[in-house]
Amino acid sequence: MSTISHSSVAFTGTSPSDLFRSSKNGVNGIPLKALGRARFGSNRRGFSVTAKLRKVKKHEYPWPDDADPNVKGGVLTHLSHFKPLKEKQKPVTLDFEKPLVALEKKIIDVRKMANETGLDFSDQIVSLENKYQQALKDLYTHLTPIQRVNIARHPNRPTFLDHVFNITEKFVELHGDRAGYDDPAIVTGIGTIDGRRYMFIGHQKGRNTKENIQRNFGMPTPHGYRKALRMMYYADHHGFPIVTFIDTPGAFADPRSEELGQGEAIAHNLRTMFGLKVPIISIVIGEGGSGGALAIGCANKLLMLENAVFYVASPEACAAILWKTAKAAPKAAEKLKITAKELCKIQIADGIIPEPLGGAHADPSWTSQQMKIAINETMDELLKMETQELLKHRMLKFRKIGGFQEGIPVDPKKKFNMKKKDEPVAGKTSNEELEGEVEELKQQILKAKDSSTTPSDVALNAMIEKLKREIDHEFSEAAKAMGLQDRFAALQEEFLRANSQDQLMHPVLMDKITKLKSEFNQGLAAAPNYGSLKYKLDMLNEFAKAKSLSEKKHKAVTLKQEINKKFNEVLSRPDIKEKVEALEAEVRDSGLSNFGDLDGELKEKIVKMKKEIESELINVLKSLGLDVEAVKLKAKELSEQTSFSNFRGKMENLNEEINKKIGDIANSSELKDMIELLKLEIAKTGKTPDVASKHKIEALEQQIKQRLSEAINSSELKNKHEELMAEVSEGTKSAGGLDGSLKNEYDSTKYDESRVEINVGANRSFA
Repeated sequence: MSTISHSSVAFTGTSPSDLFRSSKNGVNGIPLKALGRARFGSNRRGFSVTAKLRKVKKHEYPWPDDADPNVKGGVLTHLSHFKPLKEKQKPVTLDFEKPLVALEKKIIDVRKMANETGLDFSDQIVSLENKYQQALKDLYTHLTPIQRVNIARHPNRPTFLDHVFNITEKFVELHGDRAGYDDPAIVTGIGTIDGRRYMFIGHQKGRNTKENIQRNFGMPTPHGYRKALRMMYYADHHGFPIVTFIDTPGAFADPRSEELGQGEAIAHNLRTMFGLKVPIISIVIGEGGSGGALAIGCANKLLMLENAVFYVASPEACAAILWKTAKAAPKAAEKLKITAKELCKIQIADGIIPEPLGGAHADPSWTSQQMKIAINETMDELLKMETQELLKHRMLKFRKIGGFQEGIPVDPKKKFNMKKKDEPVAGKTSNEELEGEVEELKQQILKAKDSSTTPSDVALNAMIEKLKREIDHEFSEAAKAMGLQDRFAALQEEFLRANSQDQLMHPVLMDKITKLKSEFNQGLAAAPNYGSLKYKLDMLNEFAKAKSLSEKKHKAVTLKQEINKKFNEVLSRPDIKEKVEALEAEVRDSGLSNFGDLDGELKEKIVKMKKEIESELINVLKSLGLDVEAVKLKAKELSEQTSFSNFRGKMENLNEEINKKIGDIANSSELKDMIELLKLEIAKTGKTPDVASKHKIEALEQQIKQRLSEAINSSELKNKHEELMAEVSEGTKSAGGLDGSLKNEYDSTKYDESRVEINVGANRSFA
């Protein structure tokens, strides 16, 4: 057996870690420093080998010789390459924080002025500081989701190792996945909090550009997740609770990572974490993106810092997918429900760790202490559970996400916040169901008539609205079957474009609309759903008539009640009541009961009193918007009136001729275009037209009236009118006069320009 000779060296004062131990070469207890100075050789059968260790550059061990043993955490703290920054991080101002910066600058300027001038500006400084604190509080208590995303990504936000060194007494970083290289984007290590050992695993971002490049901006490769997996197995074997810190935009998605099995590494972590027999806590300290965050986030409890976010896709990516632009990121952030508050509501997160005003970077130590308190409280709860209970707790946490149970009463508060049900799509009700609903409503209306009560307007209105939706759907189906749907859509778009330019409708567009409407009406009878459409239209007309009659009846009853009330008020007036009573007393004193037997003076008083009361009642009716016409007929015999039946027939014929003439004129292309222009102008101006629009509407109305007047006052109609007037006049004289009743009736048929009304679809008439 070979032997190694060495020079005589004293081994005193050496530590156990300084000794070089090997079972292969048989050397035991040789100090490394002594071995470096020694020559050793092997003598075997006259053959000797000598060697000398070459001096190389001194290795920079993680624990330097000049380490201060009084440093917090002891010498073991220095086992990590993470050191405090030599230069202070530059302040970064987010866009929504600029008003605060302006206030802060004012405070600095006032202090500088006070120092330079020696004047007392303490009141102004205190006022500005109070204003700054109030503005800071208002801003950070009403942050929008996208603003919280920006805070979570803040360059100066404390990282995983910042928090770990703040909350642990000792921390030893462990490296490598034993299958590739040591991924710096994920850091693992063992540390103690209040004497309790934990395995810490977390994403590590850089604090400046150089560190971010080194840490790959906190985006791990498969080696990082395999390193985390190795440490999880280690913690599970030794019974160390696991605390993971999530702060990553997502797993690194380069081709090399895909080749090395990025998806497999994440999936393996997910499967393994559900089977670990030690408590697991995950804390989102920044942004938790997609599967890269979930690979170390399958925990019993998921806690989040107040301004942290947790999402399946970043707001920018979501906006690019749904709205085709990253500028919609604020809207996407709101819809994704990615903030701590929203995630706690839907029970994905289990708790919120508070941050100071201004974010975690405003006071990292305070934030770390809040995190330490949360870890201790949560771990105290989890350590009380048995292993099987702990595994079931972890499984149920994720099984209940997005789940629901039927048959359990909904909490009223939760029900109030639930999404409203979507309205049923029109056209989906079958004819049988519709017939049943219609029959039921008819029965309700009949019962209301029998009981002399007003039928339910709510049910009637609901049925009319439903029929309108059904008919709209049937029309759409008919247009689709006829192949006119695309033309309707194109014409509608053209109409809206012309309407948006605030111009009158072009005649060419009006012709297109008329032709398409005519083509649709001609082919409608051949549509496959024409029968259903006609059936629903008939029902709608029937219910519309019922509604109109109901409204008229209701108006009549209301008006009658109002008239009776007003009449009673008039007759109950003290002055009229006094006069009537005095007149009744005079009649009683006269001893006569027949009006004809009374003397002339008393008759005159009665007639005068009657006229006075009638005048008062007429004024009441006029105050209610009613016109009163008094018609006195002297005709005694019905035969005298029937002698003029031939005049009535002639008058009706003339009326029909005048109406036909008006219809022909209204349907002419020129007047029709003018009416369509008037409709469009009225629709544009709405209920409150401006001066220019009002003048334009009045001009169009005047032109239409003039055209109608010119057409009706043609020589032919005028001659017929004069001839009929002469016949009526002669017939009246020969009959002894009918007090002009027939003449007045005929005069009402004469065209009066002020009474022509043309419906323009906007509840407006020309008068």
